[in-house]
Amino acid sequence: MTAATVTAPERSGVGRLDRRSWKVPIAFGLVTLAALVLFVILGRDRIVSFNLSTGTDLIQLPLLAFPALAGGIVVTVVLAVVTAFAVFRVWERRPVPLWVIVIGTVVAIVGFLAWAGAGATLQVPGLLTGTLFLATPLVYGALAGVIGERGGVVNIAIEAQLLGGAFTSAVVASLTQQPFVGLAAAGLAGMLVAFLLAAFAIKYFVEQVIVGVVINVLVSGLTGFLYSQVLTENRQLLNSPVRFDRIDIPLLSQIPVIGPTLFRQTILVYLMYVIVAVVAFALYRTKWGLRLRAVGEHPKAADTVGINVARTRFWNVALAGVIAGFGGAFFTLGSNGAFNKDMTNGAGFIALAAVIFGGWDPVRATLAALLFGFASNLQNALSVIGSPVPSEFMLMLPYVVTIAAVAGLVGRSRAPAADGVPYIKS
Repeated sequence: MTAATVTAPERSGVGRLDRRSWKVPIAFGLVTLAALVLFVILGRDRIVSFNLSTGTDLIQLPLLAFPALAGGIVVTVVLAVVTAFAVFRVWERRPVPLWVIVIGTVVAIVGFLAWAGAGATLQVPGLLTGTLFLATPLVYGALAGVIGERGGVVNIAIEAQLLGGAFTSAVVASLTQQPFVGLAAAGLAGMLVAFLLAAFAIKYFVEQVIVGVVINVLVSGLTGFLYSQVLTENRQLLNSPVRFDRIDIPLLSQIPVIGPTLFRQTILVYLMYVIVAVVAFALYRTKWGLRLRAVGEHPKAADTVGINVARTRFWNVALAGVIAGFGGAFFTLGSNGAFNKDMTNGAGFIALAAVIFGGWDPVRATLAALLFGFASNLQNALSVIGSPVPSEFMLMLPYVVTIAAVAGLVGRSRAPAADGVPYIKS
């Protein structure tokens, strides 16, 4: 903005809008206060050991001993510094860098693990592997949400696309005994559910949130009915899919910590890596991404330069459905091995929260999905070592993180300008 375009009240500071968001400092302030109470006041003067290696690692790392009480004090001080830095940045009307948020989050997690696991040994590779395992369908769903909403369509039906993919992959892989055929069928099922969303939202201008909720209920009821009436009666034929085998990447899988986590996985996880990289690159570096973001931000301007808004939205919602369908296949071809009624258990809604948490960016949404997966896996990790943390608290932790994300406690996030707004060509 040049000096000529600035009004007098703006130059003098009178009537100027204060666009500072105090959400990040407040969030870290609350975390620091909780750390002070748990890690210092209620801290236990014991040693927690972090095991960083598995028996098949190329290099065996020694146990990392961490004094819970002294470490808790250090963690609290670091969190206080992060909070002060966040306050300073916001006071200066400057954004809090992502790396600061990541460092603060990691430090808080380490402090919590040290406090909860005091006197025990935590298996870090197992904790991280379980995190990725639980986060994989969330990442697929989050990518589907990013693509749909970047194009201006609110994809509330991620849950239905995941569930449809899980059901179809189980049936097709059971009939053909070919997991890759089941994966392809899951993508097709996700696309068909997305077609239903696109038809009502784009062609008939139905309120997108309402139609998404209705589709979720429809698919849940349909798959539940077919499961109870068809699959349970023919389990051996229709609900015994062949799962993908784990593939260990030579050498990479033997790297301590990251090897067991990232490179001892099934093809569905490796495919997720590729899709995240492709979507992150294509969204900002290709003509496809430019057109998608254009119809999500300013569809009228996009229409003016010759972009068919309805067609662009329609096919990108379909593409998002394929990706979500792949995520649904993970439930049956990568983990459980059979379809169960409503087995996605709200994963689509957590994935949608990851989209908001990640600011409609594929990489940040992936990181948010990993955080939710970590929160879900903590219950399993801490129950093994007999942690004093109540199991009821651990059960609700992923949903508390989800609510915090949707409430915007991580800072200011803005959806695409035309997200959820039907475009009626004049």
